[in-house]
Amino acid sequence: MTTPVSDRPSATATRPASIGDWVRRHPLVAFVVLAYAISWTIWLPGLLGGGGLPVLAAGAFGPAVAAALVTRWTGGSLRDWIRPLWHWRVPVRFWLYALGMPALLFVAVNAELALLGEPVDLGRLRGALVAYVGTFAVVALVGGGQEEPGWRGFALDRFQARHSPVVATLLLGVVWGGWHLPIYGAAAVGPLLFVFYYTWLWNRTHSLLLCVLLHGSFTPALEHLVLVDDSRAVDVAILVTLLAGAALLVLLTRGRLGYTTTARS
Repeated sequence: MTTPVSDRPSATATRPASIGDWVRRHPLVAFVVLAYAISWTIWLPGLLGGGGLPVLAAGAFGPAVAAALVTRWTGGSLRDWIRPLWHWRVPVRFWLYALGMPALLFVAVNAELALLGEPVDLGRLRGALVAYVGTFAVVALVGGGQEEPGWRGFALDRFQARHSPVVATLLLGVVWGGWHLPIYGAAAVGPLLFVFYYTWLWNRTHSLLLCVLLHGSFTPALEHLVLVDDSRAVDVAILVTLLAGAALLVLLTRGRLGYTTTARS
């Protein structure tokens, strides 16, 4: 007896799910897996055999490449994904935040150290500012800023679509920190201290450009604007200041961190 055509299983129904199908169902997981795979594949051989800054910089493009691939595989627009990188028309106060907030936080760190009796040496400031400018340029261009189309431009809104802004930010901080493990080791927990500052800026401006500038500002502030010798007191002052600033952001925004559900341009 011939099976009626309507009762035969269709080719679509019996076709095994492809990798592309899985990516379309789980874009955020796919992004994280790809970001780690791309970056670690580049970093690990380089760390074993050297390679220096070029290898580190190449690996840091992993999140952006992963975001581009997942966007393409899920049928999204690459132009829409990358457009926030050119979004610069935002109020001046957000430019000041991106360029100045890290420096302001480390002014507070130095003030705390002075109150604790640490010998803050203002004579270091001139050399520190010169080094700051050079480090800022490197980090913004190839030393970390290129990560932002992945972390903020792709992952953050997807985390926030599923979780509250605070939980989403913490989850992204864990992913972001874990991604740094091959190059930072235990210090990879550091992004958890910084991630809230990025979330607020992204939610308020939807500007990847400003997130890149904030990334470029944080690293030189951490490396050059502490005007005392390294010590346990320095570590504690940095930890307390960054956590207090993040907590203040959460409190002042009532946990929203600038997030709204309205469409952004």
